[in-house]
Parts: sequence; structure tokens; C-alpha cells
Amino acid sequence: MKKVLTAFGASAAAAIACLAALRPLFRHWGASPDEVTAPYPGADIVPDGERGATMAVTIDAPPEAVWPWLVQLGGDRGGWYSWDRLDNGGRPSADRIHPEWQNLKRGDTVKYWTKRYGAVDAWTVAALEPNRFLGLHGLSDLMGRPLDPAQPRPSAYTEGLWGFQLKELPGGRTRLVIGGYETFRPRAASWLLSQWIFPPIVWVMQARMLAVLKRNAERSPG
Repeated sequence: MKKVLTAFGASAAAAIACLAALRPLFRHWGASPDEVTAPYPGADIVPDGERGATMAVTIDAPPEAVWPWLVQLGGDRGGWYSWDRLDNGGRPSADRIHPEWQNLKRGDTVKYWTKRYGAVDAWTVAALEPNRFLGLHGLSDLMGRPLDPAQPRPSAYTEGLWGFQLKELPGGRTRLVIGGYETFRPRAASWLLSQWIFPPIVWVMQARMLAVLKRNAERSPG
């Protein structure tokens, strides 16, 4: 029994060490050091927020070809361009631009699709600069239930800004940088969630999103 426990402990330690080594890769997939450390829009939207994961990709299309894909994000609209079985209730994300979903504005709600409840509120459009930046604000308790941002923050909650920044590059290309700010309370939850639990989950979903957005924008006519 002692040998079994020793082996289990060694395996657990190795797994933790591996995750610790991979964490920077998970959090900064595709992003340059400058993109990770440079100021990012929306710092004023999340009180006491800390920089979250920053991931990026270069798209061989201009910002105005990428922007329409971003503004139709949402469970009741274009989906999330990720693993649809995991984050879109099994419904396929859009593979074309939908004109009826191009009128997004500040204050709008971006919904998340669930198999049990259908479309539920998830994010509020907090910043919108066409062809430059889209910022989605979320505030919920630790069970994922939305909270009213006009009310005082409770002792336990999570708040974040999920940002999509477009930078024009020479040759009609775009640098898409996904980043933002996050707050977890109590602080013990911040260390556990933001440093250990969320990084691999965010990487799995967001790396897929970057790849699909790149593919879709590059295939779009014109």
C-alpha cells in the first residue's frame, strides 16, 4: 500500500509539474511577448481586474472582413466558432456572414446556448469600435448565474471582459488578439480558477475559435 501511495504521489507531482510548465502556452497561445504585456483595451470595465489569457492569430484578410464574424457571435446567432458540441449546445456555428446579425451595439446582450434552457444571457456588449475592438462583459456568481452590475458585488463572484482586438497589418492582413481582464472572489478562487483550472479549458476552446475565425475570414468572398 505504501508503494502504491508513493507511486500515486509521484504521478500527481509529475502531472502538476507538467501543467505548470504548459500553463504559459495555454494562456498565451499564438501571442507575442509584446501582445501579452502591452496595454489592452477595457481595463476600466472590470474593477480590480487582472489580465487574463491572451491569444492571437494572423489572418490573411483585412479587418473589415473579420469584423462581421465577430459581431454575429452568440448562442442564438452565429455561435462561437469553437467545438460546438461543447459550447453551443451541439448547434453548428455559422459558416457565412448573416446580414440580419450585423446590427450589434453597445448594451446588447450576447447569449449562450444550452441544451436544457436554450439561449440564456451571458455577456453584455461593453465596448464596440467597428473593425477595431469588441468587448464583452460578464458578471456572475460562482454557479454561473448572472448578476446585476448595478448592484454591489457579493463576496463570491466572477467578472470578466472578453475582448477581440483587430490590428491592421501590411498586405491586407489582420492580427486578431483575444484577451481581456478577469476578477474572481474570494481571492482563493482566483488562484485556483485562473491559474490552474481555466487555462487548459480556455486553450481548448479558444484555440479552436482562432483557427475557425481565420479559416472563415480567409474564405469569405471579396
